[in-house]
Amino acid sequence: MAHATGGDATAGSQKVAVCGACHGADGNSPMGAFPSLAGQNPRYLLKQMQDQLSGDRVIPEMTGMLNGFTERDLRDIAAYFSSQTITIGQTAADQLELGRSIYQAGIADKGVAACAACHMPSGQGNNPARFPALSGQHPEYTALQLQKFATEDRANDPSRMMRDIAVKMSDAEMSAVAQYVRGLH
Repeated sequence: MAHATGGDATAGSQKVAVCGACHGADGNSPMGAFPSLAGQNPRYLLKQMQDQLSGDRVIPEMTGMLNGFTERDLRDIAAYFSSQTITIGQTAADQLELGRSIYQAGIADKGVAACAACHMPSGQGNNPARFPALSGQHPEYTALQLQKFATEDRANDPSRMMRDIAVKMSDAEMSAVAQYVRGLH
């Protein structure tokens, strides 16, 4: 079954055994430290794997995991995970109001844009722009990525978009929006 990335989800299903240890066999990670890949935008997944291989994104836990995969393999893996269904979690009740406010409207007095502007109101992301889906993502992972962007430990965002946003956010704001996206759909 051909996919938007030129990958084949059926072929990809045969190439993800190692991935499943951290990301779950169906792309729903059993651990908050690792991102769920199910339902993720395929162009975003492909870019992240390419960035890991090129060194543009350093993920220590992924070191060597993609070695030996061809471009076709990466496209097939992206097609497979994007074709899976994300498991939506619950937003922590005490984080709902602040998280929703930041996600939907941003933080005007800090110059923080609404997350929904790029990641879409229901969190499905923007595949043509390679912006990731956030809906259902583990809050631990999302908060960590925001922190990495803020400290520039992660710098593979186009035109510094996420780095310029995250650096303006407090840890409490990062946590609230990360909790909010866990239950967003």
